[in-house]
Amino acid sequence: MAKSDKGIPMTLQMPYLPDPERFSRMTTEEMRRVFLITDLFIPGRAQYRITHTDRAVIGAAVPIDTPLTLEGCRELASEYFAERREIGVFNIGGEGRIAADREDVGVGNREGFYIGRGTRDISFRSSDPARPAQFYFVSYPAHSRHPSVKIGKEQIASAAMGTQTLANRRTIHKLIHSAAFPTSQLSMGYTVLEDGSVWNTMPAHTHARRTEIYLYFDLPADGLVLHSMGEPHETRHLIVRNQQVVVSPSWSVHFGAGTTRYSFVWSTGGENQQFADMDAVPMDKLL
Repeated sequence: MAKSDKGIPMTLQMPYLPDPERFSRMTTEEMRRVFLITDLFIPGRAQYRITHTDRAVIGAAVPIDTPLTLEGCRELASEYFAERREIGVFNIGGEGRIAADREDVGVGNREGFYIGRGTRDISFRSSDPARPAQFYFVSYPAHSRHPSVKIGKEQIASAAMGTQTLANRRTIHKLIHSAAFPTSQLSMGYTVLEDGSVWNTMPAHTHARRTEIYLYFDLPADGLVLHSMGEPHETRHLIVRNQQVVVSPSWSVHFGAGTTRYSFVWSTGGENQQFADMDAVPMDKLL
């Protein structure tokens, strides 16, 4: 299982995600306990949360003086972490390195790494302990094996979207997607909002064929995002702060507005990997 630098196991089985009927009766405290991860990035530790939805694993590794490793655990019923899994990694911190079997690659800020199924030895380390790497990773079960791939800044596909008038001017950066290289089911990228823009993922949409996970980052200490979720006709919201994660079930919309500009990592897993596979919700249908 994931371990801290002291060899302490750091795993947690997340609660079952509710269906829409149960969701409509949840309190704010219950919503935060079920959908929100608030303590993922801890210096000197690697840890992850195991979800029941699509068996996604959400984790982070913040190495300081010593490397941090991923290993198998009882909850995954595996000898080693990636025995039957693929992993997408994104670095939101300082320069670092990832060792994956025979590969040992540098991964800078806002760069990524795809780790294919069957990779036995996985470890993370920082180039400078004074400015540690902050590796965020999402993993899904993999039914096929694909080579590991470093995703440098030059390999990232980017596209500007939105307008300043609608306060949603943003750039979408695709790291792991089917047009770049094959994966089993994982897709990953990140979105950066421009100054003066606060809305993400509008117009809203759902996609019943895959779940989605958001990591919000680049928020100041006093900044927050109101992340909306639920069925289009009955939405609720979560207050989300810097480096916190929201897990969105496939039946739920997922969009947000912040008190300032921010960025977020989006990750999906499920039947369809096509970025445009979404069911748009007209603005006048949101309640």
